[in-house]
Amino acid sequence: MRIETGKSITIIGAGLAGALLAILLARRGWRVDVYEKRGDPRVKGYEGGRSINLALAERGRNALRHADADDEVMKQAVMMRGRMVHSLDGRQQLQRYGRDDSEVIWSIHRGDLNIVLLDLAQQAGAHLHFHQRLDAVEFEARNARFVDDRDGSSHSVDFTALVGADGAGSSLRAAMMRQHDLGERTDFLDHSYKELEIPPAADGGFQIEPNALHIWPRGRYMCIALPNDEKTFTFTAFLPNLGEPSFASVKTGTEARALFERDFPDAIALIPELEQDWERNPPGLLATLTLDRWHLQGRAVLLGDGAHAMVPFHGQGMNCAFEDCVVLARKLEAHTDLTEAFAAFEAERKPNASAIQQMALENYLEMRDRVDDPDFLLQRDLEQQLQERHPGRFVPHYTMVTFMLIPYATALLRSDIQREILVEATRGLDSLANVDWQAVDAQVLARLDVLVDAA
Repeated sequence: MRIETGKSITIIGAGLAGALLAILLARRGWRVDVYEKRGDPRVKGYEGGRSINLALAERGRNALRHADADDEVMKQAVMMRGRMVHSLDGRQQLQRYGRDDSEVIWSIHRGDLNIVLLDLAQQAGAHLHFHQRLDAVEFEARNARFVDDRDGSSHSVDFTALVGADGAGSSLRAAMMRQHDLGERTDFLDHSYKELEIPPAADGGFQIEPNALHIWPRGRYMCIALPNDEKTFTFTAFLPNLGEPSFASVKTGTEARALFERDFPDAIALIPELEQDWERNPPGLLATLTLDRWHLQGRAVLLGDGAHAMVPFHGQGMNCAFEDCVVLARKLEAHTDLTEAFAAFEAERKPNASAIQQMALENYLEMRDRVDDPDFLLQRDLEQQLQERHPGRFVPHYTMVTFMLIPYATALLRSDIQREILVEATRGLDSLANVDWQAVDAQVLARLDVLVDAA
């Protein structure tokens, strides 16, 4: 089907990616219809799934700038300069993400961000349809049936092409799977998470340092806290599903308090509703979703969590999904054939999604096991020294992923090389005083080209 005759797209899901894609395409003159199974959050309040605060990084902000949404979103964002590591003995250490305040990430509430993007999508001319759950798709006939779960009523609509922006449990992906095997695999992490809240202080301010992502690393498990603009923190505990401690062994509020008194004593006073929240909030699952194929010819394509859900430990799920939207919009403008556009989108994004999924899993091990490990801290010091000695050539892993727009696959490849250099150079050392700088510099020059950021 030639899209210049229609330039019409139907998006399933009015969450973050669906709303952003609607803005991008509507402003390019497309007829955009967005169908969402839930109600309009601007009317009835946000009723999303996971509410883990989102870390907005450069990739996400770049996509928001494409949609002229960055200024509005940043009004509600809270700067995070680095990781504030809370040791068991109560000591705190800030590990900066970048060199200065030009290299930071931002904490943003999922619901607030969604509402901003929906407003902008509607202003751009997108047609938003709420309480419309995708029930069935006739791909050959290009017809989709939607159900309103409030009264069970249903209706059918014709479409040119469907875009699945409806999350890890994508209804469109399920419909596509009934038509063609996409090679779906879901690998569940043997850990889950539970959300609690740190309320504002008595004076209405933040209880702890607001401009940081707080981490309580304890080996096989950890807690984190991200700031909100209403002076609260979303506090999240990550525990194994089995063992001691785990969500199997820590079920009641009393058991949770005992765990915190032993392993997170400085956090207890921050969470007055600890016992109640622990018993009230169910654990959330963590998984990595991979597919062999993201599209069905020119009829349907998946993006974001619907195509490549990942664990949240690199803070890149949303940023990656937003990059998907920018690339898909570009491919739809560059190709007059929908099948070609969807294939080109998948070819560009699939290896990069795979790379960030791998790096997100690796970052969990780093956050819970290594941020207070002497070997890791020494390698981190060397990484910063090499960044200064070889600017543009030795670029820290976190910088490549979070502050640059280079492909994730490139960041993964270079990170693996750089990790080998750091480990070899610090093996058997407890300080940088005895580093063989001549050998290290030679390795950097031989193995790493000057890195140029993507546009």
